[in-house]
Amino acid sequence: MFKQMQNVDSAFRYIRVISLVVIAGAIILSLFVIYRSFELVKSKHEKVYVLVNGKALEAYSSERKENIPVEARDHITMFHRWFFTLSPDDKSIEANISRALYLCDESAKKQYDDLREASYYNNIISSNISQTIRIDSVALDMNASPIAFLCYAVQTLTRPTSILTRSLITAGQLREVSRSENNSHGFLIERWNIVENKDLSVNPR
Repeated sequence: MFKQMQNVDSAFRYIRVISLVVIAGAIILSLFVIYRSFELVKSKHEKVYVLVNGKALEAYSSERKENIPVEARDHITMFHRWFFTLSPDDKSIEANISRALYLCDESAKKQYDDLREASYYNNIISSNISQTIRIDSVALDMNASPIAFLCYAVQTLTRPTSILTRSLITAGQLREVSRSENNSHGFLIERWNIVENKDLSVNPR
């Protein structure tokens, strides 16, 4: 009789241990499934599709701090392309300058006013000159606040009889602002100035 009671007691202990193991396993499995579900939902939210020329391209979102150098360089590049890409058409010049001025403070407006007073844009139009720019590099000082930069570029002025190539170096600072339709990167160039702009070569056409 005593031996039977011991067997029953052992069986109950085994059943209890097995039950606890099964319950613990079920809890761990449930927590793992919940965690994986949240991770899956989060990854789906980070994935977006961009429509380009009728094709859906997959893109992923990321933290802004990871992309600051990339966005900063693109912001500086866009500003210089719009400010220095000119064609002998007053409406085209106005459109490009307007886009550029959204990306910079009054320092760019001052440069524009000075060039306009010097009849630079009138000469572009009257002489049928096309001006383009190639950005060679953009150096950023990420340790400075606001971010300091130097932009190295080459200007090409195509005239009816010649092609003039000029070096261009500009400097300024970048301050973070709210993103908008006219300022997609959320930066504003401040204290922008032209450090160097000199002739490199003149080639006949």
